[in-house]
Amino acid sequence: MKIPNQNNAVTEFLNELNHPLRNAIELLRAIILQSDDLEENIKWNGPNYSFHGEDRITMKINPPKQIQLIFHRGAKKLEQPENKLIDDQSGLLTWKENDRAFASFKTMDEIENSGSDLSTIIRNWLSAAK
Repeated sequence: MKIPNQNNAVTEFLNELNHPLRNAIELLRAIILQSDDLEENIKWNGPNYSFHGEDRITMKINPPKQIQLIFHRGAKKLEQPENKLIDDQSGLLTWKENDRAFASFKTMDEIENSGSDLSTIIRNWLSAAK
């Protein structure tokens, strides 16, 4: 399946890995890249998504027992907002700081069942992290 905005270098990187959760990775790529404003690349040994040149979502794919989507405001430490960057009604996010959270997935079913909530989180994150 060809995903709009998909970066061929990321696909080649994933092809070389032969990751056991490859189908789950592809589903997450499709959900993330629904936003036309995101650019996909490789950073920190996994797919990374930047918004207007600023890193915002990174997919942690190793160890290959689960996949984590890390929601952040880039590699540099920034002053913390007073409250969590977004309101997550789904409960998918585990917060590390008010501007850093992650969502973990072990199966395709978890991703499929969370798709709508995940799309909302991505949209809200990109808006809040400008």
